[in-house]
Amino acid sequence: MIDIYSELTNIVDKDYVSNAREELYMYGRDPGLMPPHEPDYVVMPSTVEEVQAIIRLANREKIAVVPKGGGLSLTGLVIPQKGGILLDMKKMDKILEINERGSYALIEGGVTHGALKSHLLKNYPHLRHSIPDSPPIATVAANAVIHGQGRLTQQRGFNSDMVCGLEVVLPTGEICRIGTCSVSDYWFSKGPPMPDLSGLFFGWCGTTGIITKIAMKLYPGKKYREPVLFLTDKAELVSDIMLRLARTEMIEDLVVTAQPIPMRYRGNYYILFYITGNDVEEMEYKRKYCWNTLWDYFESRDGGFVSLVPEMKAPMLSMPSKDTTRFADVSKGGGFEYSGPIAPIEKYPIFVRKLEELAGKYNLYYSSAARMIDCGHSMMFSFSYTFNRADPQTMKRAKDALDEAAEFALENGGVMWKPNIDEQKMTMKMMDPNTLDLMMKIRKLLDPNGIMNPGNWEVSR
Repeated sequence: MIDIYSELTNIVDKDYVSNAREELYMYGRDPGLMPPHEPDYVVMPSTVEEVQAIIRLANREKIAVVPKGGGLSLTGLVIPQKGGILLDMKKMDKILEINERGSYALIEGGVTHGALKSHLLKNYPHLRHSIPDSPPIATVAANAVIHGQGRLTQQRGFNSDMVCGLEVVLPTGEICRIGTCSVSDYWFSKGPPMPDLSGLFFGWCGTTGIITKIAMKLYPGKKYREPVLFLTDKAELVSDIMLRLARTEMIEDLVVTAQPIPMRYRGNYYILFYITGNDVEEMEYKRKYCWNTLWDYFESRDGGFVSLVPEMKAPMLSMPSKDTTRFADVSKGGGFEYSGPIAPIEKYPIFVRKLEELAGKYNLYYSSAARMIDCGHSMMFSFSYTFNRADPQTMKRAKDALDEAAEFALENGGVMWKPNIDEQKMTMKMMDPNTLDLMMKIRKLLDPNGIMNPGNWEVSR
């Protein structure tokens, strides 16, 4: 019988391979509510050739492989459901090229958002990328794979929409380049004018390949950035307020917050948006235009702008935001998770009422941050609940609430973002059967031995 541990140490230095119980324990769970399951081995490759060799070994021996970035999805997407090899990408952390004229960054698959942000601030302060509201250790590639969001989502769409090239190790070990980089030295487009194959790797939860290089679009770094806060106590007005602001085409980001703590938030909906510019005149024009867009709400006393002193602005300007980690500490035990449907923004009122209803039903603290996507084309709405990690009963109540929220969202036109395994099953149950059949064929074609992150998007009937 083949010794997998020895085979892995022949591929990667023994210091970067482990089957020690304490390390397997850490890699077998994430901060969310999905049950833990440990891998049999953890390996940290540093080159694409090492990734290829690991995948070929796994294919020969029919061993599961789970690629892992920062492991921050909260929904168990990198918990090794069937054991096997967990492939930690953190050593593949080189920033290979910043193409100023082409406005893109070419990086390895383990580069974090924090590292890319720091590199740009130090060397290219006039350029920026879309930073998600997750800890800086979140990797750029993994965030794109789950259609992650960032501070430019309102203007540009999902972070996966900002990808302009990929290098992928397929589940059978071949290297494949996606986009213009497949025929050119330049990584300026992930598809057009050629067939766009990038969709084979986004949203699939690491079941169709391992991204070893990724090119991301860069955007101008504006000189000024200012948060603006609008408040209303009427949930039925929020969708219209969001749309009005989107149609100005003058805001960078928009997030609507609903939560009962602190007390000033209870019963109110905080609409936080950002304007950016290169000079004072531009900022003043955009500020006045946005004010005028919502002024009739102020006159009717249905809403109003909130004055922000510098101490209030500082946390709003931090990238990434620290609000998520603060919410995790609301309940004793420091746990939280959210179910996040992507949905039309017209659904905001019924979603926020369901959020509050479920919090009362299951006796949980709640919060929601609804982010507008692609100039109002849709929104991400988070049903967020806290729980005590030391109390299985509160964890069960939170899981039941999230399952009910996901079912409600799907029944009301939403589609789950970075869905856990249970939400994937709910989605597939409602999916057009021909779409499901196509997914099954794609999985079988790319991964004939079924080794890639098994348990996720398993479309067999």
